[in-house]
Amino acid sequence: MIARELQTAKLRIVHVFRAPLGGLFRHVVDLAAEQAKRGHDVGMFFDSGGDGPRVREALDRIPGALALGVETAPIRRNPGPSDVRAFARFSRWLKVARPDIVHGHGSKGGVFARLARWSGAPGDPIRAYTPHGGSFNYRPGSAIHRVYMAAEALAARSTDVFLFESAYIAGRYDKFVGVETGTRRVVANGLSEAEFELARADPGAADLLYVGELRAAKGIDTLLDAMPRMAQGLGRLPRAALVGSGPDKAMLSERAAKLGIADRVSFPGPMPIRQAFKLGKILVVPSRAESMPYVVLEAAAARVPMVASDVGGIPEIFGPFADWLGPSDDADDLARRLVACLRHSDAKREQMTADLAQFVQSNFSIRNMVDAVMSGYREALDRRRPREATAFAVHSRT
Repeated sequence: MIARELQTAKLRIVHVFRAPLGGLFRHVVDLAAEQAKRGHDVGMFFDSGGDGPRVREALDRIPGALALGVETAPIRRNPGPSDVRAFARFSRWLKVARPDIVHGHGSKGGVFARLARWSGAPGDPIRAYTPHGGSFNYRPGSAIHRVYMAAEALAARSTDVFLFESAYIAGRYDKFVGVETGTRRVVANGLSEAEFELARADPGAADLLYVGELRAAKGIDTLLDAMPRMAQGLGRLPRAALVGSGPDKAMLSERAAKLGIADRVSFPGPMPIRQAFKLGKILVVPSRAESMPYVVLEAAAARVPMVASDVGGIPEIFGPFADWLGPSDDADDLARRLVACLRHSDAKREQMTADLAQFVQSNFSIRNMVDAVMSGYREALDRRRPREATAFAVHSRT
């Protein structure tokens, strides 16, 4: 296959990741669906513990119903002996799927993708990696961060193409790993045109809305701490709806009780994002660490008023409006910004949300996302196969 043919060839693409949850899963499904629409054969490998009707419903929306199929195995978050069994199953599946591209997502998926060179899969497929934050979100200097960065450096040497989801994560890679190898792209998450439909809060909605995992990295405790501090500026205690699930729900409930605001905080559980937007007037994103969060993109597209932290890739989403963001872990500052947003006139909120939506619509589309991913694959294929192109040229002259 010569270089020109590599640009138009139908590819066999496998996506491997751990948990079919959150933004990572949404990214993989959107990517796979568009790749299938473009005529490529796609398959997936992920943790069997996360499989279920919700996941299968999402996969059923992919054109061609994933031509290379779906395989699962028990995959734990942290490294352990079970990874050996999971990788053995992955290797057997690759021999049947015969992919041209193995694309790993997240830390565990990235490891499996880079190990594909030793799987025995025919043709030595291109190995692509998208971190999705993952190991790069640990606190720099901590023991676990040093261990994971060492592992990233080792795996980098087996990576054909890096597809960083934000400039922020690319910068973290350069600073803490720094191994220069393979092709690289910054490929921001993208939205469909249908997602730019206006969403409005229901009458009687809570003042504040959080949507996402209930865990420490999301900074929800800072939001709870800010709520009593808002009372003076508002003349009352605000109400908050915390939508989602996660390991820290009990801790957050206890914190709300200690702050005397338990009756002002509800936990509706997980639900579709457009349904969640009806439950609150302002979306709060108090995160301590993020890469390129879909909830921020989706809220911007739906013109939902938003108060967010200046962390990770969030400033890239806000672009020229990044000065609206504030520090994480600062309950006083968060309270001040929330009160100010609630006290804005309807006209001012509508103008601010419309401006942000226009910027996001111009810069974060699924089409652009997939174009950039496919460009990265093709460049890696071109770099991998120069001898094949040379052999073709020699043969064509004889």
